[in-house]
Amino acid sequence: MPYHKLSEEKRGWVHIPLPIFYQSHRNAAMLFSSLAFMSKGHTIPLLHLSRLLLSRGLAVIVFTTPANRPFIDQFLYGDTAASVVDIPFPQNIHPEIPAGVESTNKLSSVDERLFYPFALATKHMQVDFEKALGSLPRVSFMVSDSFLWWSLDSATKFGFPRLAFYGFNNYAGSVTRFVAQNGLLHGPESDNELITLTRFPWIKITKEDFGSSFRNHSPEGSEFLMNVVGAVVNSFGVVTNSFYELEPVFVDYWNTESSPKSWNVGPLCQLKPKSVLQDDKPVWIEWLDKKKVEGSRVLYVAFGTQAVISSEQLQEIANALEKSDVNFLWVIRKKESYTWWDSEFEERVRGRGMVVSEWVDQTEILNHESVEGFLSHCGWNSAMEAICAGVPILAWPMMAEQPLNARMVVEEIKVGLRVETCNGSVRGFVKAERLEKMVKKLMEGEVVRKKVKEVGEVARKAVEEGGSSWRTLGLLIDESFGKSLVDFMSQVGRRRGGFRMEDRDINNDMAEIKRMLQQLAVRIDHIEARRRSRKSSDRERDVTTYHQRVDRIEIFYQDGDSFDGEICIGPIHNCASLCESNEEGHI
Repeated sequence: MPYHKLSEEKRGWVHIPLPIFYQSHRNAAMLFSSLAFMSKGHTIPLLHLSRLLLSRGLAVIVFTTPANRPFIDQFLYGDTAASVVDIPFPQNIHPEIPAGVESTNKLSSVDERLFYPFALATKHMQVDFEKALGSLPRVSFMVSDSFLWWSLDSATKFGFPRLAFYGFNNYAGSVTRFVAQNGLLHGPESDNELITLTRFPWIKITKEDFGSSFRNHSPEGSEFLMNVVGAVVNSFGVVTNSFYELEPVFVDYWNTESSPKSWNVGPLCQLKPKSVLQDDKPVWIEWLDKKKVEGSRVLYVAFGTQAVISSEQLQEIANALEKSDVNFLWVIRKKESYTWWDSEFEERVRGRGMVVSEWVDQTEILNHESVEGFLSHCGWNSAMEAICAGVPILAWPMMAEQPLNARMVVEEIKVGLRVETCNGSVRGFVKAERLEKMVKKLMEGEVVRKKVKEVGEVARKAVEEGGSSWRTLGLLIDESFGKSLVDFMSQVGRRRGGFRMEDRDINNDMAEIKRMLQQLAVRIDHIEARRRSRKSSDRERDVTTYHQRVDRIEIFYQDGDSFDGEICIGPIHNCASLCESNEEGHI
């Protein structure tokens, strides 16, 4: 490989001439891997992201466990460029977690008593995960669930960037960060007393918005939280299922006062999965079709796969739905597990209400023309799906960051209403009379309905070509790959003490670097083609420049000269301003 000695004034920069790879390596493909936490609420948005990256021409590898594999395969049906790799899940992790349970959806309870042992046990997957990585072509970058903190160590070991996937929005993240930094959960206020956030003075929260597990962790909970937060802070970025126009104040706050960067590429549910061929529609879709023909509005009721609802509270929900005279589709988790279940309830509401006790395609239901209201636990996936479908939300938060999501939905973006508890607290008991009143108010009201449809239209535009999330995803791909190249070169440089032509294995390392440069050239070729096809006024924002700091990388030239410094990677037309050179300098 030819070398070029930099002059003294240009020392500290290496100019990598990308255009030389354009013509002969257009088929080079970047390899993206995803690793989701074992819960459908965490898995589904990462699968949506995988399909988005497939649509951008990347090769995708999804890591999962054997018991979760069928769901993954069904979701990615028809996406032949996606590969799925199984890694074993640890067994005998807790006396109350039977062998073969590989998802929180299968836990008898998802409180911290079982959740934290389950989550901490995923660490034992790391060895098999790294074995699988070692058998694959080099991964360009990875997005893994923030709960899988140990995947950062694996990414670092293999020399590619890890982005953490956070299942909540910038509002919840920013509020939580400010509250924690200022010790607001340890002040003199009672659990349900409103506290004003001075950084966001229009927002008032209570200690109950964060739950007892956030304020008083068990030893296992503290260990888990420290692992997760530490790994996220040291990751290349955070992938967020949101879009800039929805919460610009909080995106800007996070990206100026916190780290790592929040990449808002949502709503991820906007890219519709390829439908699996099936002979018959699900019975609940047929039922909704009938309601559409009748011209009836339907309330969709679902509280996710994790929420634990007491039998007493379940009875109040059933009574409220029965008395409301509202058409409803209620998806319930394991109704047979409740000590109370009125076997005659379904008969009494037959024709007006339907109860389903299996997993459903929630996006399909929310987008059905007859569905015009959503009684929801306000998990962020559910909230985003409702917004995209233009369906107003009746928020009933139950766990995790859901109370903050509910505040955002109701108070910040005003696309929903909130249930009323008996004592006015965040997590209090809800009586049938109060729930019935709010159900009717949601289904008969038009203000929030109009607002959610407006926000849904903005969400649609965000993911269209040229939209904020569409552009952000392109930048995420390009900058992640640039970081991957720099990380690998830095890793090789540290391992060898520099690149030397006389090293026995240097050709292997240089071949890998060349392959990565070929992939990067293809990405930049795509950017250039996109720029040429767009209006000149839009071109500037598509220029991508990589400028990543390397801890130490030593480049040796044929004459023995060397230097320590930084690497500039980017389109050749940008190098004149960055490198003060448009020569074809070489590594």
